[in-house]
Amino acid sequence: MRVDPCGTETYNPAILAVSRTVQIPMIRTRIIGTGSYLPERVVTNREVGASLGIEPDAVFRLTGIQERRWAAASQASSDLAVEAARQALEAAGLPVSDVGAIVLSTTSPDSVFPSTACHVQRMLGCPAIPAFDVAASCSGFLYGLSMADAMIRSGQIKTCLVVAAEVKSRSLDPADGDTVLLFGDGAGAVVLRGEPETGHLNRGLMGLRLHADGAQHGLISIPAGGSRMPTTLETVEAKQHTLRMQGAPLFRLAVKRLEQAILEIVKECGVDIHDLAQLVLHQANGRIISQLTKRLGVSPERVCSVIGRYGNTSSASVPIALDYAVRSGKIAPHDLVLLGSFGGGVTWAAGLVRW
Repeated sequence: MRVDPCGTETYNPAILAVSRTVQIPMIRTRIIGTGSYLPERVVTNREVGASLGIEPDAVFRLTGIQERRWAAASQASSDLAVEAARQALEAAGLPVSDVGAIVLSTTSPDSVFPSTACHVQRMLGCPAIPAFDVAASCSGFLYGLSMADAMIRSGQIKTCLVVAAEVKSRSLDPADGDTVLLFGDGAGAVVLRGEPETGHLNRGLMGLRLHADGAQHGLISIPAGGSRMPTTLETVEAKQHTLRMQGAPLFRLAVKRLEQAILEIVKECGVDIHDLAQLVLHQANGRIISQLTKRLGVSPERVCSVIGRYGNTSSASVPIALDYAVRSGKIAPHDLVLLGSFGGGVTWAAGLVRW
């Protein structure tokens, strides 16, 4: 049995039995490569605001977004995911053959089934490894990160590809200002690898905390298309296959829950909020990021923001922002990095990484 820096007791019975005679090093999961992909089509505030009679400057004031990317008609979520995955593997310096599993987060899968992860597995050319989707809305990337960490630390696999890919533009109603102004398409990925712990300041995932409150499910959803409300001519005509969101209550809940989760995890890990080099938060809305920054008392320079360029890419927003922060030099080795997200379900999550 062991206790991680955030106080969670973990053990593997097989290892425990052997460790009486053989000293086996504990494993820490590290992010060793990041990648992202954004479609070529740039969608401006003028384009999304035209049908609503909203001027571009007003869209920016409301959302903090100047433009977003939308996928081409020929692109599905798996196409975006594969491009981000290849970038992450290149950054990690690993061949596809080293990948032991694929965990993919999406709320816009290629199809109901098979999983989008299986399409990515086929397209990358790494057969026979486990590949599955995670559906936790905008928190899905951190949910997937937690699953991958558990598989690595239990000894099931050594290396895992965690991807989040979204084509939200296909589920938007151009006449709905609560959604069409916000959402964009994109994908982000990381490569995780298990490494033996060597000392006190081990690089890697220090802790992940996942949360959900299904009682708030109605705040953001796509009502039709599932077993509760199957697709019919009536549901299509009523636009019940498009994304619907109650913006104001969702905004308030997102700020409250995410602030609470961030403060809890830094306290559990014995870290001060001012020790964080970067906060990489879900890029939901520029005003949410700004509000959280003020409430946490951190300088804007330490909060990574790409929402102005890419909009809200749902579960892909955290890995896209993380890849940007890494490639732009905002994150250096041994930096403390906070990851946080909030989404439909409702779900929310926070994680701490020593880079």
